[in-house]
Amino acid sequence: MSGSSEPADAPTLSRPSGSGPTPEAEAEETPKEQTDRQLLELLNELRVALPGSQFLFAFLLAVPFAARFGDVDHGLQIVFYVCLLSTLTATILLMAPAVYHRIRWQQGNKTEVIRVAHRMFLAGMAALAVAMTTAVWFVSAFLFGTLESLIAATLSVVLLALTWCALPLRARAHGAEAE
Repeated sequence: MSGSSEPADAPTLSRPSGSGPTPEAEAEETPKEQTDRQLLELLNELRVALPGSQFLFAFLLAVPFAARFGDVDHGLQIVFYVCLLSTLTATILLMAPAVYHRIRWQQGNKTEVIRVAHRMFLAGMAALAVAMTTAVWFVSAFLFGTLESLIAATLSVVLLALTWCALPLRARAHGAEAE
């Protein structure tokens, strides 16, 4: 073992972050290089998603202590509670891949780490979608009323479904045609 503090299987930063390999370079990758790249890409995606979840969670923890929170009816308190718990779930799931990777560090089978972390990431993003939608619902109902809150929540669901699900799934289905 060398004196380096880096793990033997640590990914190398041969490309600028977010630049992704060209199809030709990807075809020439060794399995280890591909796994290293996939792990880096996953960790970079987590770095984008996690701060939003943490910020929403911190904000939600303060809301019940606001003076006007007592004016919120029981039904809206339930919406708030769902929002709080889904944000907690999202934050935990989006932090979990880093913890999982650290615990599994230097035990090999990085492919398994990526597979598990990928699932945690997707589950965390689903929980974050619920959190964002219920946050919009809660605030809209508090400020404007039931009809407006349902419209805002519906628009949130539609936009999330289109951008987070439909577009990527469509691109994946038609990916072979684009190359």
